[in-house]
Amino acid sequence: MKYKRILLKLSGEALMGEKQFGIDNKRISQYADDIKTIVDMGAEVAIVIGGGNIFRGLQAAEGGMDRVQGDYMGMLATVINSMALQSALETKGVSTRLQSAIKMEAICEPFIRRRAVRHLEKGRVVIFGAGTGNPYFTTDTAASLRAIEIEANVILKGTRVDGIYTADPEKDKTATRYNKVSFTEVYEKNLQVMDMTAFTLCQENKLPIIVFDMNKPGNLKSLMEGAEVGTLVEV
Repeated sequence: MKYKRILLKLSGEALMGEKQFGIDNKRISQYADDIKTIVDMGAEVAIVIGGGNIFRGLQAAEGGMDRVQGDYMGMLATVINSMALQSALETKGVSTRLQSAIKMEAICEPFIRRRAVRHLEKGRVVIFGAGTGNPYFTTDTAASLRAIEIEANVILKGTRVDGIYTADPEKDKTATRYNKVSFTEVYEKNLQVMDMTAFTLCQENKLPIIVFDMNKPGNLKSLMEGAEVGTLVEV
């Protein structure tokens, strides 16, 4: 196995599957199957999931809502998604813990770094909800921050596309995919990997990022086994 401890970043939009909003049970079940496979291989797995399928603070702010209020609503959306994924994983026999950056004692633990690491060491999947707990920070930044805190070997960013392209492949048919790219190249070519705060955190801490297609069953397992899946960003 190539990586012992990973942080898997999932987008909220990906959970919609074929729906217009909300959670597609088939999609979340497929994700849970793929995650269970690598847990059974002995991987230590932490997860951060977005909330864009339910609510986006930035879009709410554009519509006239207070940005801070909108961002907190977005954080609560990530907790809903985290609970759905937790339920899907536990249905398949995977032991999990949900930790939130905003205290919600009835449904999850508060985020405590040492406790999170202990859960990982015991083979539990740890899901981090509510982003960083602060407005103006994305779940990408939360993923980078938590990955560094738990000393993950890599961030695996599961998306709908199979890597980083020279342009948006959904809009530009001539776009080509990178197998490997450096942090510097991403800056220079203005490639869209994750938001700049999150990306800079990874660069400063020499934490590699792999962008890959999470919607293809088996991709996560192949990646953990060392296959060239998606695009690797490293120093």
